[in-house]
Amino acid sequence: MKKLVLAYSGGLDTSYCAKYLSKDQGFEVHAVSVNTGGFSEEEIATIKEKALQLGATSYTSIDAVKTFYDKVVKYLIFGNVLKNNTYPLSVSAERIVQAIEIVNYAKKVGAKYIAHGSTGAGNDQVRFDMIFQIIAPEIEIITPIRDNKLAREAEIAYLKENGIEYPWEKAKYSINRGLWGTSVGGEETLTSDKALPDSAYPSQLQEKNPTDVTLTFEKGELVALNGKKDSPVNNIIALEALASKYAIGRDIHVGDTIIGIKGRVGFEAPASLIIIKAHHLLEKHTLSKWQQFQKEQLGNFYGMLLHEGNYLDEVMRNIEAFLTDTQKNVSGDVFVSLYPFQFRLNGISSKLDLMNASFGSYGEMNKGWTADDAKGFIKILSNSGKIYNHVNGEK
Repeated sequence: MKKLVLAYSGGLDTSYCAKYLSKDQGFEVHAVSVNTGGFSEEEIATIKEKALQLGATSYTSIDAVKTFYDKVVKYLIFGNVLKNNTYPLSVSAERIVQAIEIVNYAKKVGAKYIAHGSTGAGNDQVRFDMIFQIIAPEIEIITPIRDNKLAREAEIAYLKENGIEYPWEKAKYSINRGLWGTSVGGEETLTSDKALPDSAYPSQLQEKNPTDVTLTFEKGELVALNGKKDSPVNNIIALEALASKYAIGRDIHVGDTIIGIKGRVGFEAPASLIIIKAHHLLEKHTLSKWQQFQKEQLGNFYGMLLHEGNYLDEVMRNIEAFLTDTQKNVSGDVFVSLYPFQFRLNGISSKLDLMNASFGSYGEMNKGWTADDAKGFIKILSNSGKIYNHVNGEK
């Protein structure tokens, strides 16, 4: 039989693919899911059972949470990446790692085909196909939902005809969880004017009493919470659990899709938003103004290329090298207060803080220069303006 690896989530689209490709197309289907922080052990067990019932020859779950952090999330923090100043790329960033893990698995087992359940109307088809084509151009990509323009109703009817009677009722809100946040889609996000109701978000307000939390960074990485050291991944998970009780990190992102249309998506990302903002505050104290300026340009560029599936372009490794180098002095504590639906950055403490009082205090005193030094500096600084105004003043 023709060996095929299916990117399998257990949802309707990939369930249809598993049945259709094994039964009607004669493929030996090997279902693979890649956990980037969204699946529990119980959910993985359920997904496996369903895949085998649908006709898959095997099912494999790949734990890629640490890989996701090491290869992607770390640089999103270093770059303070928020798409359109809003979205921490919670789900789009995951797809890159998932695609790489799937294609590597396909090569490992000698599969000549890879399939995924993307439609022809979204971003994921681009992300998956680009990674597959770049890493393994010899492997053929199969996409039944996209190629046959299948409606949800047609997929359900096919599965029922083949004895698959799962409850396929479409949930009112689609939820995609991961290490770096959760996306939320619903009828409101298909409009331009409606907000998602509180009930649409997976975490509800549980804690109303404010609390303080200290984030400790070493060379840009989150190494401790409230003085307790742990791995960055575990610290992200712990901060998510703490901040989600305050219903922090809700918003709706509006952006340009890869295929050229506008899109809205809700998200809940308390840990990623707190970490990015805290990290950025620490950088304001420890980096020069030109480091911050260049970081902002390259961080935004990195996020855009990642969002659009260009992760394997070598320029991404160049930007990662730059971002890593900028983090040499980004170490210290950031003090944050959590409140219902919001958080506040209170300040930082760092041995590398450039806000050093020995040189002067802004608006208060100057210790490193005289009044005459300041006057001369300002006079020279204004020269270009004086010359322009003298030549063009009458205009």
